Amino acid sequence: MNFICEEIIEHAKGVVIAREPQDLIAIREHNCAATLWKRKFQSDFQTWIDQLPPENLPEGRLILPQNRIADAVHQLCEIAGTPEGSACDMLVNDIDALAQLFSALMGTEYLRLRLEKVTDNACRKFHKDAITARLVCTYRGQGTQYGTSLEGDEPQQIFNVPTGAPILLRGTLWPETPESGLLHRSPPIDGTGETRLLLVLDPVSDPENDV
Repeated sequence: MNFICEEIIEHAKGVVIAREPQDLIAIREHNCAATLWKRKFQSDFQTWIDQLPPENLPEGRLILPQNRIADAVHQLCEIAGTPEGSACDMLVNDIDALAQLFSALMGTEYLRLRLEKVTDNACRKFHKDAITARLVCTYRGQGTQYGTSLEGDEPQQIFNVPTGAPILLRGTLWPETPESGLLHRSPPIDGTGETRLLLVLDPVSDPENDV
């Protein structure tokens, strides 16, 4: 898939901006709480996915090895009745590419994949996930919101991840000294009629016992 790279004007402390997908490896660096690949899809793909009826957006939650991601997402598209064609192929291939990248960065074969249609505020409170790290990408609708608050309150300054831009966030199981205070949440869309399409990837160390 072709992307348009944009300049970052402003972002929270502790967030490293990736110019290329391989730059997401900065998540391993000291004082890095998240890495954000600032990209935007070409307009024809974004128009296609924005105009799809919500019932045709693929969704599912699976734990599987990274080499089965593409087939699984393709099946989810078939179940949802997502129209076949180059745009659908781009969606499947992009999710697969992000999964391969995330798997390599985390050194794990298995991933938990969550592809979800969101029509409400979902995780409306600012928080930090109880995992090592998580990759989040919003393909349709408003992206994840984030900001810094060492007291756990709502951040004074809130930033929005652009649609189509993957963000890799450290969780509470990733040792962090000093604490960055970087928190995130779903954007408040309840009552707006908006339907988001959200991809979430988590590393899985024990696929037989993980849920």
